[in-house]
Formats: sequence, C-alpha cells, structure tokens
Amino acid sequence: MGSLILPSAGVIYLDTPPFIYTVEKHKDFYPLLEPLWIASGSGQIEVVSSALSLLETLVGPLKQNDPALAAMYEQTLTASDIRLVSITEDLLRQAARIRAQANLKTPDAIHAATALAAACVQFITNDPAFRRVTGLNVVVLSELI
Repeated sequence: MGSLILPSAGVIYLDTPPFIYTVEKHKDFYPLLEPLWIASGSGQIEVVSSALSLLETLVGPLKQNDPALAAMYEQTLTASDIRLVSITEDLLRQAARIRAQANLKTPDAIHAATALAAACVQFITNDPAFRRVTGLNVVVLSELI
C-alpha cells in the first residue's frame, strides 16, 4: 500500500468520496487519509470542498433513514477546520466551461471549478476523470492502494 503525499503547506481540495471514507472509516482509504486530517488539525494545510459535498454525503444516510450517520456527516463537513465554499453564479459559469471542455458530469464540474477558484494545490478524489481538467493536481486514492 502506498501513501498519500501531501504538500508541506497550502489548500487541499477534497471531492466527496474522501469524506465518506473518513466518516465511515473505510478499511482501505481511511488510513491513507489520516495524515491529511493530522496536517489539517495542526494548521499545516487547509481542507476545502464545495458545499455540494454536504448534499452528496447526506443522500445515503437519508435513503437509509440513518439520522446518526447524517449527523456525523454534518458534523464533519461543518467542522471549523474544513472550509465549504458556497456555489455562486460565477462558480456555476466556470463549472459550465469546465464541463464543456473536460466532459465532466455537472457535480464534478462544480467540484473542479471550486477547487480552481480556491487555488488548491492538490485535489484528492477517487475519480481519474478529474485529470482532464487543466490546472488540477489530482490524486486518485485507489491508485495508492
């Protein structure tokens, strides 16, 4: 198993799956993410995501009628050491450009646009399609296992 190499400082973008792996303590991916959370907690890096991640993480617990899991996601994503970026009209325009150029699904284009707007130095995901977006330094977690 490889390891997640983090920059010494800067803004790190998390796509939705890393939040799921963290909250649900995924056996393969959670250990890879632990250094990220340690670095975030120490202030070495800043973790950023789109407010869209809140929507995406809550769907599963709501379908399963699991309010405790939904609360865990809410608590994780609204923690003081995570910055959720609101979806604005300007961000949606940039997402449309990205969607047209990189052929991403709308939610993924919103994530990519948010990461670029936040000047993230790393984009952590489990979807290699994000590599089609110019300017994103993409890390695909499954490639580290």
